[in-house]
Amino acid sequence: MMVPAVLLLLGALTAVTAPRLLARADWPDREPVVALWVWQCVVAAVLLCCALSMTLSAAAAWQAVRGHLFAPAPHAVVEAYAPGATGPWAAATAVALACGGVWSAAMLVREVAWARARRRLRRAELRLRAPLLPGEEPDAGRRLVVLEGRRPDAWWLPGAAPRLVVTTAALRRLKGRQLDALLAHEQGHARARHDWLLHCSSALAGGFPQVPVFAAFRDEMHRLVELAADDMASRRFGRLTTALALVGLNEDRGVFGPCPAQQAHVPQRVNRLLTPPDRLTAGRRLRLTATAALVPVVPLLVTFVPGLRALG
Repeated sequence: MMVPAVLLLLGALTAVTAPRLLARADWPDREPVVALWVWQCVVAAVLLCCALSMTLSAAAAWQAVRGHLFAPAPHAVVEAYAPGATGPWAAATAVALACGGVWSAAMLVREVAWARARRRLRRAELRLRAPLLPGEEPDAGRRLVVLEGRRPDAWWLPGAAPRLVVTTAALRRLKGRQLDALLAHEQGHARARHDWLLHCSSALAGGFPQVPVFAAFRDEMHRLVELAADDMASRRFGRLTTALALVGLNEDRGVFGPCPAQQAHVPQRVNRLLTPPDRLTAGRRLRLTATAALVPVVPLLVTFVPGLRALG
């Protein structure tokens, strides 16, 4: 049966071609929300190819798996997926892909555990630097916490009781609508649950560092979530105000001169806000969204075609 091999080939082809096509396109910076969706669909398609190939390979290798998988299927469908002379490759493929799936789950659990540990440490630091007032209940609606600090900074602390943390230096430097734009940016991250996108992409990239599509997925998630949050803030308070807030928050960090590569996105974000590219038309956004949604459907079609033919 060639379906598992076709699925693996399809997954590899998607993993190689999709990041290159997205890197050459000019629309992801113009429509970061659509680009986030496209990237998720691409990675979902790659993972789905691996999962389906693992399932069919296990069915070809072991009668017990095949019996459970095709138990309710008609005889013609079972014959359509008949393993034939599979040799030892089916069992080896199934075991390798199963190990990859277990490893992926373990990396995600590790990433979430590390994130929770970092969150606990930051909350403990908040309790030390911003203690409760007499009579104040812990986590009693304190969604905004102001910390004494020399460096302008702000971040959203997710969790059961999410909080927005702002330093006094940021309050002194950002005035009026600039501060509102900063708060809108951080709230945009929280509303879109960008933290889960970052956890999943980091888990895949950390678990499979030699797979380029997962590394590109992680890098693009970190970049695109910032662009999407910038757009959320600029729609409410204007692009110039949001750009000035971004400059005020980062000008003391040396990111606008010779700076490390990991901070090069800040000047690019400011330039994007000051010289906004034309947005795509609503029709093209809809077409891109629908096309991306069809990408994970292709592995399902490849998997079910033999059975559908047998039924037809």
